[in-house]
Amino acid sequence: MQQVTLLAEDGTAVGVLPKHEVHTFDTPLHLAFSCYVLDPSGRVLVTRRALTKRTWPGVWTNSFCGHPQPGEDMADAVRRHGLHELGLRVDQVRLVLPDYRYRAVDASGIVENEICPVHVAVLDHDPVANPQEVSEWAWVDPGALAEAVALAPFAFSPWIVEQLPRLRSLGEV
Repeated sequence: MQQVTLLAEDGTAVGVLPKHEVHTFDTPLHLAFSCYVLDPSGRVLVTRRALTKRTWPGVWTNSFCGHPQPGEDMADAVRRHGLHELGLRVDQVRLVLPDYRYRAVDASGIVENEICPVHVAVLDHDPVANPQEVSEWAWVDPGALAEAVALAPFAFSPWIVEQLPRLRSLGEV
């Protein structure tokens, strides 16, 4: 059973809950991560969340996200989720937004409430998507992605809407 680390306001671990109990109408603050995969030419891998996902089903988002298991090294969690969601062996992971945090409510009322460090990785091969996680994927030009997110934020996850401008300002995407 997957566990999620619950956090105090200062980011210290204060407990765990099974993943299926965390995302509710009153989601506690917990630990997660986001990862943006780039190809050698600088294109960004974006994914469309499976329609069966509990939060933000069917929206386009960054390459993949997840929750580290309690006590799991964050880079190990990124590698584990890259393999599970997209069949990607993510070997070189860089932490680029260590303090990213957000709270958002989806159309069904389910809340995301996460401290969510953001990572970047570079790979030179296509994913093999797990259909329980990802319904579609595409390699896109970062400028075109930024324009699409700005013009139609409702079609994207709230975290990519917030993260992408920050990553662009750092020259990471």
